[in-house]
Order: sequence, then C-alpha cells, then structure tokens
Amino acid sequence: MEISLNVKMFISIVVVFVLGLFMHLYSELVIKPKKLREMLRKQGINGPPPKILFGNILEIKKSRNAAENTAINHPRRPVSHDSAAVFPFFEQWRKQYEITKCTSLDLGRPKYQQKELGPLLGQGILTSNGAIWARQRKIMAPELFMDKVKGMMNIITESADSLIKSWKLEISTGGGIGEIVVDEYMKRFSGDIISRACFGSSYYKGQEIFSKLGALQEVMSKKTLSIGIPGLRYLPTKSNREIWALEKEICALILKVVKERQQEGYDKDLLHILVKGAKSSDLSQDAIDQFIVDNCRNIYLAGFETSAVAASWCLMLLASNPEWQTRVRDEVLEVCPGQVPDTDMLRKMKQLNMVIQETLRLYPPSPTLSREALTDMKIGDIHVPKGVNLWTMVATLHTDTDIWGPDAFKFKPERFENGIAGACKNPNSYVPFGFGQRVCLGQNLAMVELKILMALILSNFSFELSPKYVHSPAMRMIIEPKNGVNLLIKQL
Repeated sequence: MEISLNVKMFISIVVVFVLGLFMHLYSELVIKPKKLREMLRKQGINGPPPKILFGNILEIKKSRNAAENTAINHPRRPVSHDSAAVFPFFEQWRKQYEITKCTSLDLGRPKYQQKELGPLLGQGILTSNGAIWARQRKIMAPELFMDKVKGMMNIITESADSLIKSWKLEISTGGGIGEIVVDEYMKRFSGDIISRACFGSSYYKGQEIFSKLGALQEVMSKKTLSIGIPGLRYLPTKSNREIWALEKEICALILKVVKERQQEGYDKDLLHILVKGAKSSDLSQDAIDQFIVDNCRNIYLAGFETSAVAASWCLMLLASNPEWQTRVRDEVLEVCPGQVPDTDMLRKMKQLNMVIQETLRLYPPSPTLSREALTDMKIGDIHVPKGVNLWTMVATLHTDTDIWGPDAFKFKPERFENGIAGACKNPNSYVPFGFGQRVCLGQNLAMVELKILMALILSNFSFELSPKYVHSPAMRMIIEPKNGVNLLIKQL
C-alpha cells in the first residue's frame, strides 16, 4: 500500500511538472508572441507569419542557402558591394514591413543574445544591460579614449612593421611578387595590438586564446539559424558539447593570463583596470573571475575580429580600384616620406580617411544592430510593447539609394570629401560603429589601426586582386570574405 501511494505521488508530481512545463512553453512560444504581434498589428505594423517553435527560421535558412548557391554557381559574376545580400530575407521583409531606429536606453541588448551567445560573450559589455552594463562601460571607456589610443601608437606601428617584414620576406622568395591571402595576417596584426595594448602580452602568447575563440565562433555561427528554439542549447548535442568544452578552455586560459600578469606586476593596461574595477565591488571571487573573463572575451572578440576583417575588405577595395590605390599612396608618401606616421600625419591623410570611411560604409563591422524594448515605450507614433526586438539593418541603411544616391553600391570614397554630413542626405544613416550611448568603445583604436596599417602597406607595396579571388561575402558573426582575400603583391 505504501509503495503504491509513493508511486502515485511520484506520477502526480511528474504530471504536474510536465503540465507546468507545457503551459510555460505554450505561454512563451504562442500566447506572448501572439499578443505582441496583435498589439503591433493594430498600429498597422505587420510581419511574416511565424511557425510555432521555429518562427521564421526555415524561411531564413532557405533564403540564405539560395543566396550562397548563387555565389557558388557564379563565382566570376561582377563584384557587387551589396553586403546586405547576405540577409536576403531581411531585405525582402524591409520592403514590406516597417523598420525604425531609436537611441533610448530603454532599448537594450536582446535577452536571447545573452542566453544564446553566453559561451562566446558571457555577461560582458556587449550583451549586458542596465546597471551592469553602465558599470562596465564606466570602467573600460576611459581606457579607449583618443588620448589613451595615442599612447598605443608605438605598439600599433611595431605590429604593422612586423607584418610588412613578413610580406617582404615572402615576396623575396617568390621572385619579387607574391600571392598572399591577407586575412590571417590581418588577424595576427589586430590580435597582437589587442594582446599588447590591453593585456600586456604578445599575440603569440595569447594565440591560443584567439585560436579557441575563433573555433568557438565558427561552431556557434553554424547554429545561428537555430537560435531561439527553446531548450536546444541545453541538449548534449555534438556541437553543444564542443561549445561547452571550448568555453571552459577559454575561461581557464584567460584566468591564467590574469594570474601571470599579477605575478609580473601590472602596467596600467586595460586588464589592470578590469581587475581593479572588479575587486572594488562586493562580488564574490567567482563573480570577480567571471566579470574579468566575460569582458576579456568581449575585448578580444570585438577588438580582434572586426578590425581584422575591415582591413581585409579595405585591401580588397584598393586592389579593385587601382586609381584610388595610387591616390592614397601618393598622399601617404607626401605626408610622411620615409617616416613613421604620427597622429598629426594621420589627420592630414584625407584621401586615406575617405577610403576607410567608404570601406566601413560598404562592409560595416556591425552589419545589424538588434535591440529589445526593456519596457513599454513609444518610438515616434508607435507604441512598442516590452519584449519586442527591433533590428536596424546597417548594411541596408548604408546602401539605401534614397539616402546615398543611385551610386550607393559603388566604391566611391569621394562622397566623404566634405565629411559624413556631405556624403548622404541623413548623417545619422552612417553608423558603422553603432549609435547612441552603446556606440562601439573601440572605434578610435580601430580607426588608428586601419590608418597606420594601410599607410605602411601602401608605402611599401603595390597590389592587385589575384585571379583566384572569389567575391563572396558571408555572414558568420560579422560579414567576412568567405574564401579570403587573395592579392598579388609587389614590393615597391
């Protein structure tokens, strides 16, 4: 009798749990989304009809596959700088449904990003909201102001010199001209700067961290279209097990760097500031470690990957447009003949600045900006309910012919001759580093990196696209050259 009662009680508990779970999932997947869509529909804002559990994932996947197949089947088609083509589904829906933009702090990072990108970014500055985000920004922002970036000029120049020497060596063994896939060199350059300027170590010392982060990013980019499916990230699938293992290894490697730096004695670099800021709080030791690890991952990823990819795209565009390559080279040689460029020289390089701005317009580091309404709010005449996600398609905004003119898809640096205000009808439409209070902290560092690197490359080499180059922008975490940038490089 007692056993029978225990079994019945256990079954009752299981039934209650299953019913509760079902009701919770039904509320989250059906009732709440339906309620939000209805509130927006009443204001005249419609959207593509979703399917239960999968939403619009299947439509998105089909659209992306079609776009990728077009690139594969037509590798020699004329180069198009329509980077928004990697989001064909958004481009289609943008023409049918309304998109808006707002800088209010009531628009924060979407909660799904915090959950789904947790292994890659944790609760660092790129994914956090509210007081946690404000505290992180207060700690890190001053370390990336322009006056601090000026103090990193020697590090940037030394890293660029190392790249120049490696190219000269490779070219000398190839009879005066070399075919180089530049992407890995750009990553090594960017990684060396982040390692040395922010963490007091060389790229080679932090190479394992970059390697593991790259592997983690690659695994997670393959899961992009499954983001949001409830419970999927908890299942011990092959990819999830790989993600968990890489996350654990990255955390251990970063804490090892922290420990070594503490033993060596800190310089006043960003790592020192992070540790000091974390220890000044009431956090437990585990929470302090997590705070440091999360923000180090954010800095490594944001400062490393985006700058490197922007440099690759810039070289591709200069190789495709020899007249602009010549114009910028002549300017560099005039402003700093045989000298290492300093901040005053960089300021005088107007042509180079225009080329970089045009590169960031056509291939923005953040091709999409997603926000979630953290409270019920009003944007213009629209009432946006709490929990609604809003996306700004930067790649589309940067090539809108109504804003930039009929040549919006062309590489035309001269459009920036009179600054951003003179380049388009609405200067707020140019947002390569985001906008509002959540604008990218590292934009000053990124711009100085690009200017110094391009100036030194152009003063030492001429280059053109290799016949092996296939133009195929691909969306991973950012828009990257899927097959790399192959250049034929000649030393001057």
